[in-house]
Amino acid sequence: MRRIALWFLSTAAIVTLLFGYDTSTSGPEPAASETVVAAPAAPESSDTGSSGTGSSGGSAGTESSGSGSSGSGTAATVAGSVVSTRWGDVQVTITVTDGKITAVDVPTYPTANGKDRQINAYALPILKQETLSAQSADIDMVSGATVTSEGYVESLQSALDQAGS
Repeated sequence: MRRIALWFLSTAAIVTLLFGYDTSTSGPEPAASETVVAAPAAPESSDTGSSGTGSSGGSAGTESSGSGSSGSGTAATVAGSVVSTRWGDVQVTITVTDGKITAVDVPTYPTANGKDRQINAYALPILKQETLSAQSADIDMVSGATVTSEGYVESLQSALDQAGS
């Protein structure tokens, strides 16, 4: 009888501990609401700002394709699509001057918990530098931040497609 009681109590304790363990998989919900706040910030950072409130990639693509033939040094800021990943949304914004990527910003990335913030504080500067060096979306993934890296590359490619690069 004691063995049965001991077995039952230990099983109940293990189940309680398993269900009580806080994992990082509960993170994406806050990141999705955060995206709504962060996404409108991308068009405001545009240097050419002629398109106003629309974050239409078509007008930004037209601006950068016109700037490729002229040497005036006009810059166009293009926001890539918001890519949903397992840990949260990722969005890349690039600034293209005379057909060259001159700046990269990541206004939306997973920040739901401390682990997300720690990983992305390390990975995003590396991804930005790789983008500026490669001048394309053909960059290496950051070890330990594979999911964010994949979302980053997908959003970056979307921005490059819109910019016509």
